Amino acid sequence: MNHLAAYETLGFFGRDPWWLVLLKAVFVFAFLVGTVLIAIVWERKVVAWMQLRIGPNRHGPWGLLQSLADGIKLALKEDLVVTGADKVVYILAPIVCAIPAFMAFAVIPFGPAGDEISIFGTRTPMQLTDFPVALLYILATASIGIYGIVLAGWSSGSTYPLLGGIRSAAQMVSYEIAMGLSFAAVFIYSGSMSTSEIVASQQPTWFAVLLPVSFIVYVIAMVGETNRAPFDLPEAEGELVGGFNTEYSSLKFAMFMLAEYVNMVTVSAVASTLFLGGWRAPWPVSVFWEGANHGWWPMLWITLKIQLLLFFFIWLRGTLPRLRYDQFMKLGWKVLIPVSLVWLVMVASVRALRNEGYGFGEVVLYVGAPIGALLLLALLRDVLRRKAEPDGEEGSPANGGAFDPMAGGYPVPPLPGQQLPPVPRRRSRAPQLQDALNGADHSEGS
Repeated sequence: MNHLAAYETLGFFGRDPWWLVLLKAVFVFAFLVGTVLIAIVWERKVVAWMQLRIGPNRHGPWGLLQSLADGIKLALKEDLVVTGADKVVYILAPIVCAIPAFMAFAVIPFGPAGDEISIFGTRTPMQLTDFPVALLYILATASIGIYGIVLAGWSSGSTYPLLGGIRSAAQMVSYEIAMGLSFAAVFIYSGSMSTSEIVASQQPTWFAVLLPVSFIVYVIAMVGETNRAPFDLPEAEGELVGGFNTEYSSLKFAMFMLAEYVNMVTVSAVASTLFLGGWRAPWPVSVFWEGANHGWWPMLWITLKIQLLLFFFIWLRGTLPRLRYDQFMKLGWKVLIPVSLVWLVMVASVRALRNEGYGFGEVVLYVGAPIGALLLLALLRDVLRRKAEPDGEEGSPANGGAFDPMAGGYPVPPLPGQQLPPVPRRRSRAPQLQDALNGADHSEGS
């Protein structure tokens, strides 16, 4: 997309009257809150079906009002403030966590910028606003939300919340880098950071097909960014009781819960916008129905994509166990970030060669040949290393060696066939005591 077309696309924004801007902002807020209420019930229902139990079925028809009942219950609970807490920061932390989650949704497009709809006789695009660096705005607001979790853990004046807040900060640092690198590949292909222009550039092929590695990295990073299972380490109940929100109750706890689910909706909307065509209809529908991407219909398609990604969150929670913290950080720093860097260099090289007029075969030769050579060298190195190693490793069941539970730096249980080394114990004194007693009996009898 050239600069003139980009300027024309962004020219549709900033012309709405004040009442229409306010109406759009209220709609975005209502959309997020309504989606959260649906997602909570849906999650409890789906996980119940996966675990072969009933799930919520009392409040409303089929239990559909369960999340509303939970909200009322939390609002009516006693609001406690911990004695040793920093009260100002303690109260502000849930607010700092919740507000940025709503702000990030302001630049999500629900429809094409040029194909305007009519609201009370005023033509307007189906998007609150957009600007040339909209994706950087999303990254900035997502980063601010983490401060609420860190401040909640620090201000509680307790050990477990503090550890949960520190864990959340470490997750944000590691997974935000991988997320930003996956964004960079999209910027290179679309030539813009504007959300509406990124969706417009996914015609006819979505970026999930053109940039599969970036899509996979972003999906993993968005689960880690939202602290959802199996990456819910900041609130691991087996280790930290409840993590950063242990000392919270009533509406303040509800705001943390609301922020988590709103963040889920936001990152799902960003994934739909960047990689799944945004408001565009799926391929079979767009081919056979010409009006699928016009009028109010685009709002249906992006809503369905968001719900599909929310189901992915629920599916992960009901399927995978929680990772150890060292495994989680190793995945971020040693896998996702290096893979994203190599992929970004490859994408930039391909785009540069294509812009210079090179054909597809030449691009494959110049980019694919070095990568293939590196993979071949890595494979050869692994083969030579295996040949140099002895047949049985020390501590393996085949070699009969002792099992070291601390060999990897973290205590692990033995695998089938492995045995823990014997615990050094003091020699039993029971036989000596028995001999002494027998000697005493003999002396008394004599």
